Amino acid sequence: MTRAVERSGTRAVVHAVLLGVTIGLLLLVAALAVVLIVVPKATGSMPLTVLTQSMEPTLPPGTLLVVRPTAVDDIEVGDVVTYQITSGQPAVISHRVVAVESSSNGARTFVLKGDNNAKADPHPVTAAQVRGVVWYSVPEIGVVNQLVNGSRSWLIPTVAGVLLAYGGVMITVGIVAAARRRRRATGRGRRSAARAGQGTGPSHGHAPV
Repeated sequence: MTRAVERSGTRAVVHAVLLGVTIGLLLLVAALAVVLIVVPKATGSMPLTVLTQSMEPTLPPGTLLVVRPTAVDDIEVGDVVTYQITSGQPAVISHRVVAVESSSNGARTFVLKGDNNAKADPHPVTAAQVRGVVWYSVPEIGVVNQLVNGSRSWLIPTVAGVLLAYGGVMITVGIVAAARRRRRATGRGRRSAARAGQGTGPSHGHAPV
């Protein structure tokens, strides 16, 4: 009986640990999906990954950036702006605005500089080059962003589906195991009650003479 109870307790602990790990992974995948997919799409923002050391220590390589479209007139000194290195080309870089300049016709240009660079970028950035301002950043998540928003956009939905299926199986197994334990406990209670009833029947003695 003791060994059976110990085995049952061990199984319950293992099941609880596995269920906790599954729920934790599900929450992690859900959080990544929100950060990498839901929020950028809902706000028209763009997730990018820092690849160079020019913005260290603020934005080291591997950092996820979410760049939100911003009106050029709202960009100020101190903002981290993502801009096209060559206007009309897809390659971009994210540096900090160190000066804002206005031409005689009112057009604004920006002088940008990497936090880790000794000099400002060689050419002023025009409004046409600006893709947006860095809204928020998450360290060490850039690699995941490259996987999700690259050719492997199926990755998070697939992982989420697998984890959901696994979590469903674990929950079902836990419910079935709990039901079995209740049935066994009920059966033991009935047998104990039956034995107790047999032991309390009328006694047959001898009447005094």
